[in-house]
Parts: sequence; structure tokens; C-alpha cells
Amino acid sequence: MSQDAVKMAKERGFDLIEVSPTANPPVCRISDYGKFLYEKKKKEHDARKKQTVINIKEVQLRPQTDEHDLDYKFKHVRRFLEEGDKAKITVMFRGREVAYVDNGRKILVRLTEFVKDVGTVESPPKLEGKRLTMVIAPAHGAAAKHDGQHKVAAK
Repeated sequence: MSQDAVKMAKERGFDLIEVSPTANPPVCRISDYGKFLYEKKKKEHDARKKQTVINIKEVQLRPQTDEHDLDYKFKHVRRFLEEGDKAKITVMFRGREVAYVDNGRKILVRLTEFVKDVGTVESPPKLEGKRLTMVIAPAHGAAAKHDGQHKVAAK
């Protein structure tokens, strides 16, 4: 049967292309192989173009950070979320500051209140060694404003 299909393709001046080899029986098509490859490449390109990528921006804080500096960093986090990027906030503790993890948690709670209209907490505050980390993802409306201008990336 496959010999007949190859013969028919050759008579018409085309190639026999196996579309789905895992099907039973395998699905084949009589077509120009060069054109098939071109269309396949074009579909992959269009799929990649529509793909949205989210960057992760990191902001580092300390438990003793001053109020003005916190406000400044909070505004950075808000801008990242409005641009459609995720924000990773890290509160770093040095030496015996680990005893004041509650201060770090209070800072992160204030931050979530500050950005609750543009972002949602993706992973809650977690203590990893001497670092308290939290990830905030943009709300659905903030990412939609940029029409897929960002590409996917991870750090």
C-alpha cells in the first residue's frame, strides 16, 4: 500500500509526507516537502510571537530600612507590576537580626497592602536561611495593558 502512495506522489511531481507517524495507520499527505517545511516554520514563528514572557525583578530590603527608602522601593515594585513583570522581594537579615523576623514580615505585609490593586501574592513570605522572600505577580489587568510586549525569561 505504501509503495502505491509513493508511486502516486512521484507521478504528480510531489513528495509523500508522513504527517502523523504514531496514528494507526500512519497519516500521510501528497505535497511539496519544501512548502510543508516553510509552512511549519511559519506556524512556529507565529506561535512564538504571541507568547508572553514574564520577567522577575528583585528588590532587596533590610529590616532596619528607613521609611523613605521603603516608600521608594515600594514604588519600584508597583512599577514592575504595572509593566507586567513579577516582583521578588527579599528581606535580608545579618547576624542577630534574624531574631527580628517579625519586622521583616510587617514590611512585607505593608508592601502587599500598597500593591494590592496591581498585584497578587504568588508565594507568601518564606524564611530561607537569613532571607525572607516573597513573590508578587501582576494582576490580570496590569499585564493585559502591554499586549504581549514582554518575552518569557527566568532568572
